[in-house]
Amino acid sequence: MELVTKKRLHLFSGRANRSLASEIASHLGVELGDPGITDFANGEIKCRFQESVRGGDVFIIQSHASAGEMSVNDAIMEQLIMVDAAQRASAKRITAVVPFYGYARQDRKAQGREPITARLLADLLYAAGAQRLVSIDLHSGQIQGFFEGPVDHLTAAPVLINYLRENIPNGSVIVSPDTGRVKVAERYAKRLDCEVAAIYKRRSLHVANEVEALGVMGDVDGRTCVIIDDMIDTAGTICAAVDTLFDNGATDVLCATTHAVFSGPAVERLRDSRLSKVIVTNSVPLPDSKRFEKLEVLSIAGVLADALEAVFEDASVSEIFDGDNHS
Repeated sequence: MELVTKKRLHLFSGRANRSLASEIASHLGVELGDPGITDFANGEIKCRFQESVRGGDVFIIQSHASAGEMSVNDAIMEQLIMVDAAQRASAKRITAVVPFYGYARQDRKAQGREPITARLLADLLYAAGAQRLVSIDLHSGQIQGFFEGPVDHLTAAPVLINYLRENIPNGSVIVSPDTGRVKVAERYAKRLDCEVAAIYKRRSLHVANEVEALGVMGDVDGRTCVIIDDMIDTAGTICAAVDTLFDNGATDVLCATTHAVFSGPAVERLRDSRLSKVIVTNSVPLPDSKRFEKLEVLSIAGVLADALEAVFEDASVSEIFDGDNHS
């Protein structure tokens, strides 16, 4: 007996960032499935897929971010429950698609008696039944090693670079907000034919979100500067970097970042800062209350859709980025 099987792609989304998931589905030319998510009276989450996923290739999209009344922890738990449901429904392969990976900043023990939550989250996804992980611009590349299965670490660089190429003058400088992200800044600078500078900063070990920028390595005098980072949370790092760049003679400063987390005072700080433009992607949902005049939101749906199509077809994901997605 010879059995010819037909691969089936199933795309589902949690409730944290359904607009991005809908864009991805549109790019792929598929319908976004209904995971049948409901809440019990006590806040517990229930999932029952409204279609059979037996033998299918299931992709479950969820940004680990707060959305409305949903906290980041709710978003993570919701995705874990969806993955578990797909596994118990006999899906052939389950891929967790995480545009913004939660708890990524706790990727090592900076002090004693601390957790490594980036590893914990990877373990939870794998234990729930995810066999593959797709994410964009992880806070550090080492997180790829925390997950037991294959990890496709994508980058929003093509989207951000295309925008910057058309909107910054010749002779601009790409700036790393700290010494740890200089290699990322160098990749952007190479593609944009720009020079590189870096901010030397000191972060308090005792006060959360407290950052002091101490100086600039590189020539920014009389030039337009573009700060490149993976995320903006409270905007303390970005705003300290902006002031330092202007103090060192920069004539204009923009920032381009993948994940617009925008916690606490971030929106007010960015709106009142001397930044001329804040460029982000839609990896994290942005309600109207977090939008302001100098904000520019770019879509990464095409990047994710291309990657998911490659995974489904067992093709090379790195070819999408000409091998330039980070290690």
